[in-house]
Amino acid sequence: MEQLNNKVDWKRRRTYVAAGLIAVTLTVGILIGSVISGKVSAMKSLSFAGALNAAPLALPDPVPSSNSFASIVNRVEPAVVNIATTQVMDRKSARRHGGGDDDPSEDFFFHFFDGRPDAGPRTERSLGSGVIVDKSGFILTNNHVVEQATKIQVTLNGDTTKYTAKVVGVDEATDLAVIKIDAGRELPFAKLGNSDGVQVGDWVLAIGSPFGLNATVTAGIISAKDRAGIGQQFQRFLQTDAAINPGNSGGPLVDMAGQVIGINTAIITGSRGYEGVGFAMPSSTAINVYDQLVKTGRVTRGSIGVSFQEELGTNQITLKSLGAPYGVVIEGVEPGSPAEKAGLKGGDVITAINGMAVKTGNDLVNPIAAAPIGSKVKITYFRDKQQKETTATVEDRTRVFPNTQGSVNSTPEDNAPAEFGLHVESLTPTRAEHVGIEGQKGVVVTEVDPASFADDAGFQPGDVISAVNDQAVTSMEEYRKAVGGLKPGQNVVFKILRRNGDRVMTMFLPGVVPSERH
Repeated sequence: MEQLNNKVDWKRRRTYVAAGLIAVTLTVGILIGSVISGKVSAMKSLSFAGALNAAPLALPDPVPSSNSFASIVNRVEPAVVNIATTQVMDRKSARRHGGGDDDPSEDFFFHFFDGRPDAGPRTERSLGSGVIVDKSGFILTNNHVVEQATKIQVTLNGDTTKYTAKVVGVDEATDLAVIKIDAGRELPFAKLGNSDGVQVGDWVLAIGSPFGLNATVTAGIISAKDRAGIGQQFQRFLQTDAAINPGNSGGPLVDMAGQVIGINTAIITGSRGYEGVGFAMPSSTAINVYDQLVKTGRVTRGSIGVSFQEELGTNQITLKSLGAPYGVVIEGVEPGSPAEKAGLKGGDVITAINGMAVKTGNDLVNPIAAAPIGSKVKITYFRDKQQKETTATVEDRTRVFPNTQGSVNSTPEDNAPAEFGLHVESLTPTRAEHVGIEGQKGVVVTEVDPASFADDAGFQPGDVISAVNDQAVTSMEEYRKAVGGLKPGQNVVFKILRRNGDRVMTMFLPGVVPSERH
């Protein structure tokens, strides 16, 4: 019994000890929690007290970034305007004016139409840009911005007033135009710089109203200069990658001196939007056009009446065969023109105008186009591998030649085997009359195989071959002999006669004899 009581007491004591340990543990935990909580509260209080004692942050005075374009924009942007035009056009004209889906060269005009898509005559509203260049309200823009417009309205930067503009003059050859508004006050204007000093890689800004968003500024660089082949003869552009979109047409391209060095004119795009290839008419051209338009309302360009094909005429193979160190080969001379009166002929190589070297078509055209009507130009040229000189009187370019070409139907008789993809026949009097080259001797081209050497060289049906590498061709026999003597890899120059309107042009088509003939 005693033994049983001892066991019970031991169990009770063990229970009391365990309970005591638990109580002590809870007490210690509570004390530790209280201490930590007190410290956190104290920290919160100190933190809040510190915030109350901290000095408030002050907004500093604005400091322009040294890398900012803002100062340039502030100078030029007030002179940039939004131009809205209204035209009444039939559906066919509207589609043609807006450009086709397959045309890679798009203006940046922004069109929208009133009426149903299948309606007849309809109102077309368009948005473009322009830049004020004179405080009295003269504005430079693109011709295609105001072309065929029945109403032209101009909105100034930061002003909702719409001013009605009148056209001072347009120049289709450069796609430039001058319009004028009367605001009753002096207007902010932009200064035009000299684009001749621009270099590839220079920073530029484009300012305009893309998609009707007024005063939009984008930045880029000059990607190329003197870019030709994407417009008319007198359109040689500054190329830029500054973002340009529909509505930028006619807006300024600005250099880092805050001067306008171009008028944005065209883009190349597959998406009808910005793809980094934009073109601006250089200010050197724009200034000349502007001065003539505000003075006379039209642009006059000089001419002596010669035609040439630059990519063929300046080919080194052609020049070497003609004995000229460089130059531009004349294809044709307009009947009764100053060039004809000066004794120039197709096949002559012009190497200098007024002592200035002619190495490109631009070198030939520009000094003559800029010369006063009635003035004389000295022409240095090569004929029969000998240098000669003559003088021609400059006339108004509007008198220069049409641009058509003859053709010939092939007949099976007297066909020579195709050489280089070139099919020819003897030039009978009947065939000569058919292609408009009476009294000449040679062989006539009846067909050109696609993607052949002849096609690449630029041959066309109706061309008359009169010589191969200075070897005269007056018959099929002479043609076969001349062509048969050519060797693969040899340079070859074909002298051809080509009808163009009422003129017979003399052309030289160069190439390298392919290793396989077809």
